[in-house]
Amino acid sequence: MPPLHQSPSEEPGEERPLSVNPFYGEADPTAGMADAPPKHRLPDKPLPPATAYQLVHDELMLDGNARLNLATFVTTWMEPQAGVLLAECRDKNMIDKDEYPRTAELEKRCVAMLADLWNAPDPAAAVGCSTTGSSEACMLAGMALKRRWARRNADRYPSREARPNLVMGVNVQVCWEKFCNFWEVEARQVPMEGDRFHLDPAAAAELCDENTIGVVGVLGSTFDGSYEPIAELCAALDSLQERTGLDIPVHVDGASGAMVAPFLDPDLVWDFRLPRVASINTSGHKYGLVYPGVGWALWRTAEALPEELVFRVNYLGGDMPTFALNFSRPGAQVVAQYYTFLRLGREGFRAVQQATRDVARGLAERIEALGDFRLVTRGDELPVFAFTTAPDVTAYDVFDVSRRLRERGWLVPAYTFPAHREDLAVLRVVCRNGFSADLAQLLLDDLTLLLPELRRQERPFTRDKSAATGFHH
Repeated sequence: MPPLHQSPSEEPGEERPLSVNPFYGEADPTAGMADAPPKHRLPDKPLPPATAYQLVHDELMLDGNARLNLATFVTTWMEPQAGVLLAECRDKNMIDKDEYPRTAELEKRCVAMLADLWNAPDPAAAVGCSTTGSSEACMLAGMALKRRWARRNADRYPSREARPNLVMGVNVQVCWEKFCNFWEVEARQVPMEGDRFHLDPAAAAELCDENTIGVVGVLGSTFDGSYEPIAELCAALDSLQERTGLDIPVHVDGASGAMVAPFLDPDLVWDFRLPRVASINTSGHKYGLVYPGVGWALWRTAEALPEELVFRVNYLGGDMPTFALNFSRPGAQVVAQYYTFLRLGREGFRAVQQATRDVARGLAERIEALGDFRLVTRGDELPVFAFTTAPDVTAYDVFDVSRRLRERGWLVPAYTFPAHREDLAVLRVVCRNGFSADLAQLLLDDLTLLLPELRRQERPFTRDKSAATGFHH
């Protein structure tokens, strides 16, 4: 099997050493020229640290500027003090709670804060853990759903007739498809219809049966930034239980929205206030305002997380409960999350997220005012909006716009929607803390400058939209 990532400029087996500038040498400017290191095998000899640093630094200059990456939800700016804490804790192994008890204590405090933020009936009784991100958190939540279902159906599972399934919208993050693949669960997806770009509660309930382990509701779809109607979903499942007796739990994938809605939409009922919500996840490294990677998974009560999934490990002399797919990982991001909670508090988070939403709304309105585009969403839920070309625009498409903006340093993804709405191709802008009103104006200025050239095109340049897509979760 060939490597997953291979430079298009190199043939398999081709070897060209890294190019060493004469001045990279510590003392003798010519020494490095004779010792240019290979790229795909270990060098025979060590390099001076300054030379090794410069080689790596120079290659990374070709990466995009993270602050101008409007495709990613991941935090790209933190305060210098957070950076210092991250550096101080990068050598601490998060899994070793016996050796680093204060780091473990900060993790427990973060779980308690999130349980309170998400209105757990008894925050002290809620259980949770940090993860490397929402993907791992979703895997853990899915495992808990499957194990609880297997317990309830121990008389017939495993058997050929009892194949577990998970109901979700077609707009879910790809980690849910991975979960279903890895853990042998049938994925039942509610398609998009018309101007509904996420799960429909009634359609989701119709897909449920005695083999359904749960339904996933997404608070903040990555396709367009919209919230799924979690309360309506729970009501539809309540009605299903009244009719059939089926008691289907809900997991809320709040990768982004669970750190936005509590501050900006406090009256929106989506969390543990709904008795059917068994678990919630979020990404601390998205709107939790922490560098990657940290996520969080919480369960309403200890009963929602089967005890047999929690391992108690004798590690370095300590009895340590752990529920994770990963084992060793740095504690730095958990510390940074606690710092951010401590630093901002509820009022600080509200101010930061409101400013981000204001930037998203304002930029969306000004792009709409250009006349060439039609808004799909307006940034009034997640600080994210999607837009497409207006019906009368035929000279170019969203892929042309994305490509031309990239020439000016902006990474704005263009992509088609999934099943039943493949006809719709959009651009998506993710506004994050650090993407200021000034940067938004610079993006608008560059887009405005490009429009006359785009309008003069004879036709869109994109032939294969599936190959041109720039969608990144």
